[in-house]
Amino acid sequence: MAADHSFARELGDFLRARRGRLSPRDVGLEPGPRRKVTGLRREEIALLAGLSTDYYQRMEQGRDVRPSDNVLDDLATALHLDDDERRHLFALAQAARRPQRVRRRRAPERVPDGTRQLLATMNTPAVVLGRHLDLLAWNTLAEELFGDPNQQPPEHRNMLTSLFHDPETRMRCPDWEATALQYIGMLRGAVVTDPTHPRATMLIGELSIRSADFRRLWARHEVRETVQGTKLFRHPQVGEITVEWGSYPLPGSPGPVMFVYTAEPGSPDAERLQLLASLRAARTRRDPDDGRAAVEGAVRRPGPVA
Repeated sequence: MAADHSFARELGDFLRARRGRLSPRDVGLEPGPRRKVTGLRREEIALLAGLSTDYYQRMEQGRDVRPSDNVLDDLATALHLDDDERRHLFALAQAARRPQRVRRRRAPERVPDGTRQLLATMNTPAVVLGRHLDLLAWNTLAEELFGDPNQQPPEHRNMLTSLFHDPETRMRCPDWEATALQYIGMLRGAVVTDPTHPRATMLIGELSIRSADFRRLWARHEVRETVQGTKLFRHPQVGEITVEWGSYPLPGSPGPVMFVYTAEPGSPDAERLQLLASLRAARTRRDPDDGRAAVEGAVRRPGPVA
């Protein structure tokens, strides 16, 4: 069977982006006059990796090549890849070597009832994201921190879509570009496993058409296997809140992931999270329907995302 060219194209795009990131001085070469390309030339990377220029060019063009692990090691060294980028390079190349699959089994993404019940009882913001960053479930404190997902149609409840298209989301996220790169890195990980997934194709295509910022950041081919970190939010009533976040995979391969946002007990940020809870409680007392709608966001069963 033929190789899967979708992986080969993604591999070529990744190599080209990483080549463009390097300068001649990064690899001990003299810049020379009248360079017409940003970064290194193909022949320079080929020389550094001990490859023929034609072979390396075919890799960047996404043509049917199957580089060995030794070749990949040499390329990773020549391109100055870090550990995450090296793993990404090997994953793409290994996928490109496999025979093309006639049909992929893509199970719908579902949030277990127990997870929804856990979300509803947690006293800290938490959400469940699908593999393409679709917002599958959330609790009331997450709604206070991020904004109300119910204001968006289900197909637009996606962390990247909100960040690039919703002014309120961007207002609540002062370091939005760093956050966008983080989310893009996560989406890249999903694309590596299945680059022709309909949801990925639709999401990337829509964002590329509608957002110049997304096109610019997506073209950087950033890859990060981030599972925890720190994030800054700006709330219209409470002000800025810095939280620690961690990700916790749910059953499934690949499956949804729970993201939980916390602050150190006794810190000013923890006090601000408590203030968020008080604001939600006061709003619920004024309008019981508002509280019921928020709880339903955590426990209802929206249509599964394929």
